[in-house]
Amino acid sequence: MSNLEIGIWSFPILLLAIFLRIPIGLAMFAVGIGGSYAINGSFAMMFAQLKHLTYSTFSSYSLSIVPMFLLMGQFARLGGMSTALFRAAETWLGHRRGGVAMAAVGACAGFGSICGSSLATAATMGQVALPELKRYGYSGSLATGTLAAGGTLGILIPPSVILVIYAILTEQNIAKLFLSAFIPGILAAIGYMLTISIYVRLKPDSAGSRERAPYSERFSALIAVWPVLIVFLAVVGGIYTGIFTPTEAAAVGAFGTGLIALFNRGLNFTTLKDSILSTASSTAMIFMIVLGAAIYNGFLALSQMPQEIALYVAEQGFSPWLVLTLVLLFYLLFGCVMDSLSMILLTIPVFYPILIGLDFGMTGEEFALWFGILALIVVEVGLITPPVGMNLFVINSLAEDIPLAATYRGVFPFVAADLVRVVLLAIFPSITLIAVRLMY
Repeated sequence: MSNLEIGIWSFPILLLAIFLRIPIGLAMFAVGIGGSYAINGSFAMMFAQLKHLTYSTFSSYSLSIVPMFLLMGQFARLGGMSTALFRAAETWLGHRRGGVAMAAVGACAGFGSICGSSLATAATMGQVALPELKRYGYSGSLATGTLAAGGTLGILIPPSVILVIYAILTEQNIAKLFLSAFIPGILAAIGYMLTISIYVRLKPDSAGSRERAPYSERFSALIAVWPVLIVFLAVVGGIYTGIFTPTEAAAVGAFGTGLIALFNRGLNFTTLKDSILSTASSTAMIFMIVLGAAIYNGFLALSQMPQEIALYVAEQGFSPWLVLTLVLLFYLLFGCVMDSLSMILLTIPVFYPILIGLDFGMTGEEFALWFGILALIVVEVGLITPPVGMNLFVINSLAEDIPLAATYRGVFPFVAADLVRVVLLAIFPSITLIAVRLMY
């Protein structure tokens, strides 16, 4: 069997291991080691590489941004920022038809800007918004579907852990990638709100009503979200004014949210210890996946599979848009059964070399930014696509009285809205790139 064939066969073997519920990091590690042995006939080279690869991966300065953003999300939850965001959005939008659900989407977008994790956004906002949605007579389908979809905004709206990983894999500027995600993130929130508006008009019984809040209450609730605004401006503003690097901004954000949590009495010795342990656990999981991906990608480079496939695609003269469509369909399909981080780490080393060699009428850097946002959105759709979208299970675990089938029905309109957004961003790349072109 040739090296190329070994590389090609490794992919279905890896997917089989994942479907057998072997942890993704361990699966990539084992397949990478086994594949390298099949090519070299010895473990010596791989073990020699593993000795320094482990240290270089875990001591990476770029990856130190990950635990900082995770810790910032923990402190933001303790500081009551999720509750403040939802209350503010609810007082301004709640009296409208479907307004409480729209408020939940707006709060998810705001919390995503200081969290960076889809599952954490879904879980946190689910605890805050779900009781209110039930209180005002929203159907189980609409309530859980809204929160599952709104949670995905945590992946896209900067800062985003997945965007950081993608930037490292493709050697792109993290700040530019964050900037590219702003407009698509805003479009996602607007699209979800429009979906809710259409949904409640087609099914009037699916949403109750809330009394109009007086302006004194609205402005009072708005003032209460000033900590979120300060943290967001400090982190994002610091990056784009050149005061901080993204890693330094993450540390500043974690420190700032920690102070706010302390001021709001959400942070004490016990919650601080729990936050650090939770952050350490999540970081260890992510880093294990990153290490497994590094081993597997090293094996792929040894097999020359990505380069051979890229050369084959270029020689066949396939339309770049056809290749891109097939890649996005792959993401959509497998995003239903895999988490977003694993999908990015597993596929980018294979797909990126293929696509970067095709002519999409833009520079290599612009393509990398545009494709990164497209891939992230499609993977994000997988998080809310039945049967095993992870956000659906997170929200449904918080709403034990609502059948999972009802959550499936409620999320389909949001999946449709996401697909429309993917088509829009694919046809008009300037929507994604305009902010970067203006600033840089």
